[in-house]
Amino acid sequence: MTADGAHGNGLTVSGKPMLLPTQGVREVARQLVPDDVAPGDTAAITRVCLELSMSMLDGQNLPAKTGRLAEAAADWAREGVPIDTILHSIHEGLKLGMDLIFANVTVKDYANLVNGVKLVVEMLDIMSATVARAYVREHKAAVSEHHTAVHTLTSALLGGYATATTAREHGIGIADEYSILAVHIPKHPDEQHPMLDGKVVARRKLRRLQAELATRCGENALALLSVDGGTILIPTATLSGERLDELLAQLSAAARVPLTAAVVTASATEVPGAADRAHELLDTVRRLQCAPTLYRFADIALEYQLTRPGPGRESLGSLLDPLDDHPELLQTLRCYISNNLNRQRTSRSLQIHTNTVDYRLKRVSQLTGFDPTTTSGVWQLRSALIARTFSKRSQPDIQVDAV
Repeated sequence: MTADGAHGNGLTVSGKPMLLPTQGVREVARQLVPDDVAPGDTAAITRVCLELSMSMLDGQNLPAKTGRLAEAAADWAREGVPIDTILHSIHEGLKLGMDLIFANVTVKDYANLVNGVKLVVEMLDIMSATVARAYVREHKAAVSEHHTAVHTLTSALLGGYATATTAREHGIGIADEYSILAVHIPKHPDEQHPMLDGKVVARRKLRRLQAELATRCGENALALLSVDGGTILIPTATLSGERLDELLAQLSAAARVPLTAAVVTASATEVPGAADRAHELLDTVRRLQCAPTLYRFADIALEYQLTRPGPGRESLGSLLDPLDDHPELLQTLRCYISNNLNRQRTSRSLQIHTNTVDYRLKRVSQLTGFDPTTTSGVWQLRSALIARTFSKRSQPDIQVDAV
């Protein structure tokens, strides 16, 4: 076997051009039909690959055949054929083609087999690169088109003007009922790293979250998300109940930051109002600095009601006015309540002696008239802290920790 001869750079076997017989192409194509792919499509791709191989073996440079391979790969991407299936077919086709080519190899040809191996590697490089480029390009276009459709339909649902016609236009069905999640995405620590681009870190965080959402819910989930958070609509038929808690945990793990979310369930026509309520709940738990998790209305009904505007909230918040000139007392009260009335944990958190905690709680009782060491007193004081967080008297640093 040699790389020289009458056929340019084509290889020869036993002094004859190394060509693949036409019947060999058909035979190889017939054998390479995966069970999960349409036989006609697979055979067509295989023939294109083998014809390209024959052109290379014959020393020809035929960009047209490479273009046909790229077009075929793009078609497969549109039809959802896995790229590993395509690449596997290419490798298997070359293996079977080599069997046909080398069937007539003699002992004298083995000294130059390395040239044939190098050419096979070159074939694989050209074919794999061509397929990968075309497949990824088409896949990106499809993803972009789907993302635009999802964005448009989600906006329509949240705006209250989505119709069956709108859904059909974008190829996405509207569910009868949705779980509407208002989501807060905190900053990843690396976003503040002086050696890293914070915007790039934030975008990667969001992409990981979106990829996980797609993995868990497929095309059923609709979302409008930024690096800080947003809204997710999940059909209740897809996920509901405790599975939503599991989903939030999975999204948190993917984003590598603890997410906080509030969920409200509503029919498709009620999505706009439900989304507003979900974001109101989320705002409540964030301002009260509650632990990151998934909240339902029943979890924070009392806190939600206490934070509603009105004279009741202002009056309740004013119970703590006597502490305005004693920030250390207010801080101790907040820490004491957030630590479930545990004096030892409070002293450790504030790095003060337990006797100091006792003294400050006693002063709170003297100034406000409510004893934080009794059930009735702590109920009033905790409610006042919640109301004060949303009242006009609230200061930027006066918030309730993990209520």
